[in-house]
Amino acid sequence: MTTALDAAADTSQIAPAMLGLEAPRNYLLIIQNNAEVRASGGIPGALAVLNVDKGKLTLGAQSSATDIGITSPTLAVDPEQQQIFSSRIGRFMQDVNLTPDFPTAANTAQAMWETKTGQPVDGVISIDPVALGYILDSTGPIKLTSPELVALASSGLPTELNGTNVVSTLLSDVYAKIERPENQDIYFAGVAQEIFSSLSDGNGDAQELIKGLTRAAQEGRALVWSDLTGEQALIAKYALSGSIAGPSIAPAQFGIYFNDGTGAKMDYYVQRSVQLVKECPKDGYEQTTVRITSTNTAPADAATTLPAYVTGGGSFGVPPGSVQTNIVAYGPVQANAETARLDGQRTDFATYIHSNRPVGVMAIKLAPGESRTVEFTFGKIVQHTEPNVVVTPTVQAVKDVILPTEIPSCG
Repeated sequence: MTTALDAAADTSQIAPAMLGLEAPRNYLLIIQNNAEVRASGGIPGALAVLNVDKGKLTLGAQSSATDIGITSPTLAVDPEQQQIFSSRIGRFMQDVNLTPDFPTAANTAQAMWETKTGQPVDGVISIDPVALGYILDSTGPIKLTSPELVALASSGLPTELNGTNVVSTLLSDVYAKIERPENQDIYFAGVAQEIFSSLSDGNGDAQELIKGLTRAAQEGRALVWSDLTGEQALIAKYALSGSIAGPSIAPAQFGIYFNDGTGAKMDYYVQRSVQLVKECPKDGYEQTTVRITSTNTAPADAATTLPAYVTGGGSFGVPPGSVQTNIVAYGPVQANAETARLDGQRTDFATYIHSNRPVGVMAIKLAPGESRTVEFTFGKIVQHTEPNVVVTPTVQAVKDVILPTEIPSCG
């Protein structure tokens, strides 16, 4: 793994160019919406071009995944990933990040954007509303000044956003207060523009900003991909890359990722925990079980009290108020995905391989108030280092999701 000195050296090597000090850069900015979960965070909701010129940030053309529409012909994607996540990742901007591998998602998103708009971009940057909250903690509150945003906020949304209210506003309140999805996207993108304008103006505490962005990167809430091979090779060494393979991945790393199957915004109400359970070695190999518990905290009457846009209204076969999730579990390189249990009972699950890592997939459905526990056991683990786990960043604090590893007494 890289050291602080390595990181400083790498940053000094690529930061000037990426910050537009040599020539202006344009990046596709994706704001992942955790209310409808995707493996790398959430559905790509608001899109914008982020222009960086000598360190100054401005948002240019703004759009949404809906505006991009259906990509035809479908873009070619890695066959291993297509087998796991379907060809949708090469067809719909909303689904490019069904795969947890951000370099794949970003490359695909860039191609979709350029095909649709004709505007080239130099890379892709992704953040989520929780990361926006970290930024606001450093810059201080922002006031919405755009007449269009003020008009949308008049339906009952705040006109001043801060690190405390931005997540609930963008991931819950906006759906209750703004009826039309296109106006929700406008509000979402407008808030991002105000935040980046505040950043560009130099507002706030620089040290706190660095701390917040570092935290966002460590939690997978801020991701970066460069179209330039040399830059990407350095980015790939760090969690910021969002890669599922390569130098940023610890040897005995597990990954637990979530993809929405409801077709709606119900993940705001799902509480999850992920825990590694080290098993006793078998035949000289390590064994580890990953335990994932999910709870739907939506009110019992969610079907009638939450907007149909939030519940999905049953459009995809999931009863309103219920949540369906595809759980995707990655083990370490060369291991085996051996068994799966649902609420303690052994059950069938789908198995795949991605970048020489075993993958187990299972779908669960939760009614309001319901909890279910899925366990994947991985065996034939050749790494004898301590295991660690990364998870899809959701509305929850990552520290509340990842529980301490359970270690057995093996004699």
